[in-house]
Amino acid sequence: MSDEELVRWLDEDERRAWINLAKVLLTLPGALESQLLRDADLTLLGYMILARLSASPGRSLQMSEIAKMANGSLPRISHAVARMEDRGWVKREVCTGQGRRFTTATLTEAGLTHLAASAPGHVETVRRLVIDPLGEDFLRLGDAVERIVETLGVPTEVLKPR
Repeated sequence: MSDEELVRWLDEDERRAWINLAKVLLTLPGALESQLLRDADLTLLGYMILARLSASPGRSLQMSEIAKMANGSLPRISHAVARMEDRGWVKREVCTGQGRRFTTATLTEAGLTHLAASAPGHVETVRRLVIDPLGEDFLRLGDAVERIVETLGVPTEVLKPR
């Protein structure tokens, strides 16, 4: 049997669904980021980092944990955190322990204040672009997408505001 015969091609409904999902994956992050840049001078990655720090014990995380959460490289995350550190929203500290050296990022009071001011506009945009159009399907979509997240091996912790 050839490789061509082993491929499980998408049928018309699957292809339509896949193309629409790909459109969302490619355009939604830009739409969310446009609002955040305009209203809060924050990238989507920056917002997600601040939100994750706000939900962490002591509002601190090791940089490697932030990189895992954001599915980004440590240099990319370091650059994003450095920009927020320059604005006074985050402070970084080099720590040593258990025979190793690591850097932690901590959300400052100014960062928490900025996140709190940014959150209403971001949430409104998420509601307008995602939740409201889906209505009661939104929670089912969340359950379905969680299976993809698990398949990808991405941590599934839920951000809980503090």
